[in-house]
Amino acid sequence: MKGWLIAGAALLSCSAVHGLAADFDGSRALICANLDASDCGPGQACVRARPDDIGAPVFMRIDFENKSIVGPKRTAPIGSLDKSGTQLLLQGTELGYAWSVALDAVSGRIAATLVDREGVFVLFGACTPSQ
Repeated sequence: MKGWLIAGAALLSCSAVHGLAADFDGSRALICANLDASDCGPGQACVRARPDDIGAPVFMRIDFENKSIVGPKRTAPIGSLDKSGTQLLLQGTELGYAWSVALDAVSGRIAATLVDREGVFVLFGACTPSQ
């Protein structure tokens, strides 16, 4: 009996983790908050800032169905999406920048970059499923 209880608990635990991961597998729209930002240029130390100080949205929505990232001022199409067991990689271009977003498929945490020939902006944040 004890063995069945342990096996049942292990299955429930795996199901809970799998269900949580499904939130970040590209099947549901997400609301993301950019929490930390850095502005980096060649030969200089990166300067930490708030996202809105560098012109990045504090909140954005990743709309997988319409293949876009939606901010308060504009919408950027997702040019490519690559899925692996642990993350989703999204890439595109907008306003002369190439951008990338790496989404952790389990926790929903994100790291993003916006780069042009003069430097790079780096953002860190987290996402939650959109209702």
